Amino acid sequence: MAHALRKWGGVAASAAVAVVLSWALLPRPALAQEPRPLYDISYRWSAELPSIMAYRRQMSHVFGRRFVRHLAVVKWGPNYGLIYRRRGYMRSAAKTAHRHSNLLTRYGLYPASIIEVRPWEPVVVPRRHTRARRIARRRRVLPSRAKLAAAAQPVAVKILQEPSSLSTEIDSYIERLRRIGAIKGNESTAWSVYDLTSNTPLVSINEDEPMETASLIKPFIALAFFKEVSEGRLSYTPYARRRMAAMIQDSDNAAADYFLRKMGGPAAVQRLLKKNYGGLLQNLHLVEYIPYSGRTYRNKASAHDYSRFLYALWNKQLPFSDELLRLMSLPKPNRLFTAELPPSTEVFDKTGTTSRLCGDMGILVIRHEGQEYPYIVVGIIQKSRRAYPYFRWMNRRGNVIRQISNFVYEAIAGRHGFGQVLSANAVVPARPAIE
Repeated sequence: MAHALRKWGGVAASAAVAVVLSWALLPRPALAQEPRPLYDISYRWSAELPSIMAYRRQMSHVFGRRFVRHLAVVKWGPNYGLIYRRRGYMRSAAKTAHRHSNLLTRYGLYPASIIEVRPWEPVVVPRRHTRARRIARRRRVLPSRAKLAAAAQPVAVKILQEPSSLSTEIDSYIERLRRIGAIKGNESTAWSVYDLTSNTPLVSINEDEPMETASLIKPFIALAFFKEVSEGRLSYTPYARRRMAAMIQDSDNAAADYFLRKMGGPAAVQRLLKKNYGGLLQNLHLVEYIPYSGRTYRNKASAHDYSRFLYALWNKQLPFSDELLRLMSLPKPNRLFTAELPPSTEVFDKTGTTSRLCGDMGILVIRHEGQEYPYIVVGIIQKSRRAYPYFRWMNRRGNVIRQISNFVYEAIAGRHGFGQVLSANAVVPARPAIE
C-alpha cells in the first residue's frame, strides 16, 4: 500500500512540473517599451554661421584638424550648431562630453554638452584656402599642454542653468586664464560695457581704476583740439585734418605731439580737458608727450573715462562729434571685431599698445533687420613690468580682448532678440537656443 502511494505521488509531481513548463512556454503578448533616446555631443549654437565656423577653427587648435573634420555643422530651425554625431545612450555620451569639456575649458572655450539626436539638417562646409590655414595657425595662442594639464579642473556635464550675467562670465573667464598662467599675477585688467540701445551699463570691472593710456589717450587729444577749434582759437585746416587722421587711424605719435604742442603742451591740454570735460574724464592724468618709441607710461585714465567719452560722442554731445566718429571708423587693426560678429558690424575705436599695456575702446554697431544696436566695449590689460617678447604678449592679450568682445556680442544679441547663447548647462529646448 505504501509503495503504491509513493508511486502515485511521483506521478502527480511529474504532472505538476509538466503543467508549469507548458504554461511558461505559452506565447504571451510583448510588453510595449519606449525606445531609449540617443544623444549627440553639442559644442556651440548660433544664429550666425560665421560664428560657428570661427568656433570650429578654435576647436581645431585644441583637438587637432583631424578630429574637427568629424564634427558636423548642422542647422535646426533658424540656428546653426556644431555637434559630434555620437548617437550614444545618455551615460556613454555624457562620459564623452565630460572628457571633451575638461580639455576645452583649459583653453578658455565653452564646455561640451549632450543633446538628444534630432533630424539635423547638414550644412556644407567649404574647405579653407591653404594660405588662410597657415595664417590661422600663426595667430593661434595657446599655453603649453603640460601647464594646462596641471591646472585642469573637472567639469560636470549636464543636459544642455541659464547663462550667468555678462560681468560674471568675464570675471570667470579672466580667473580661468589666471589659473592656467595665460594672464600673469603682475597683470591687471579693466572692463566696461554699455548698451547704448537700452542705455544700460552691463559690465563695470575695475572701471574707475586709473591705468596707463598708451595711444588710447589720442581721442582725448583730438577732443581738446576740436574744443579749441569750436571756440575759434585754432583752425581745422587741410594739413591739420591729415595729421588728425594720422594720429587716429595710424596712431602716429609725432602727430599726437604736434597737436599737444599746438595747444601748449600736455599740462595745458590737461587743464583744458579738466575744465570743460571734468565730469567725463574724471581720472585723466595727461602729463607727458608720446615719444617716437611709443614708450609712454605716465599718462593715466580709467576705463570709465573712455566709456563716458564714447557715450557723449555717440550722443553728439562733444564738438565735432561727427568728424571724430568718422576718424575712429577709418579702417585699421582693432581688437573688438571678430569672426563671431556679423560682417556688417561698424566699429568706431582706438587701440593702445605698449610693452606694458594692451587695450581697445570703441563703439560697435550691429545691424539686424533694419535696426541698429550700438554698444560700448572697453578692455584694458596692464602689466607692471615690460613684457618680453613684446609682440607675443601683445598678440595674446589682444586675443583675450577679442574673446571678451565675443561674450559681449552674445549678451547684446540675447538682450535684443536677434541671438541667444546656448550654454553648456541649459535645459534642452525644443529647438536649440540662439547665440
